Amino acid sequence: MFETRQAVIETKELGIGYTLKGGKQKLVHGGLNLRLYAGEVTCLLGLNGAGKSTLLRTLCGFQKALAGEIYLQGKRLDLFSSLDFSLAVGVVLTEKTNAGGITAYELVSFGRHPYTGFFGRLREEDHRVIQEALESAGIAHKAHNRVAELSDGEKQKVMIAKALAQQCPIILLDEPTAFLDVTSRIETMVLLRKLAVEQNKAILLSTHDMDMAIQMGDCFWLLDKERSVKCGIPEDLILNGTFGSFFEKDGILFDPTTGKLNVEVPTDCIGVEGDFITSYWVGNALLRNGYRPADVHKDRIHVVCNSPADLRINYPSGQEETAKTVFEVIQLIKTKDK
Repeated sequence: MFETRQAVIETKELGIGYTLKGGKQKLVHGGLNLRLYAGEVTCLLGLNGAGKSTLLRTLCGFQKALAGEIYLQGKRLDLFSSLDFSLAVGVVLTEKTNAGGITAYELVSFGRHPYTGFFGRLREEDHRVIQEALESAGIAHKAHNRVAELSDGEKQKVMIAKALAQQCPIILLDEPTAFLDVTSRIETMVLLRKLAVEQNKAILLSTHDMDMAIQMGDCFWLLDKERSVKCGIPEDLILNGTFGSFFEKDGILFDPTTGKLNVEVPTDCIGVEGDFITSYWVGNALLRNGYRPADVHKDRIHVVCNSPADLRINYPSGQEETAKTVFEVIQLIKTKDK
């Protein structure tokens, strides 16, 4: 039997959407039964318009639920005061911060507001927590720089540090990597993963970064306009075909062998075996050139990857050719394929 865990956020038959003029309701999703757990990174994925931001705003209490209930640490969300909520949940929205005139340290200090009272006077303990938050987010070296001087990636780290300064067990983020370059996206996802594992925080984030979500996410919540939400670990959702069905469109297919969306999944198979890293990149080149990496079979061409400079192409006829680069492999296969 699996160990029974207590969800830090749980929804029961939750309905999310909008109240229009005249009181008419527009339901985006109904019957949502979701659970968020401590120590995990949960990724909320879906195409544009699927309701990701609506769900996050509803879980934060920024938008009223149309039906059902939300429980935060076992207590109904609507029973939380603003102060109690800020002690439990840190929220990092997708909008760029406009607090350019203050320092990173001062912005992070706003996370101590639930603890400092009306006058907002920082005590020794508050300064200690702020410094620890900056260090945990990897941005302590920029503490005294003005926010306007920071890169988008650094600003995102500051906003995460602000949520850490709240000392809350739950952090909800709306597309935290949306404005970041590739290196900053990786750094941000690695940071969130580290916070979940090392500080036992429950992290929920919406994202379009499928590759990073597959690598870093413990659980997926998949949203689609036309169907019910699907939840599970990425590997199960990929292997049972659910993940692909949420993102495939006409002419765009999900390839479970690579975890990527392709314009078209090739049907001509080339076997690939050998050194793991070399095999991966040979497979990447094959895909780009219209071939599908597959298991080795006697009736198909296959590439033996001994090392990046020792590649051998074997043909069903028994002929073998050697290559010293991936480029040569592709050229030899194309020549034989004509």
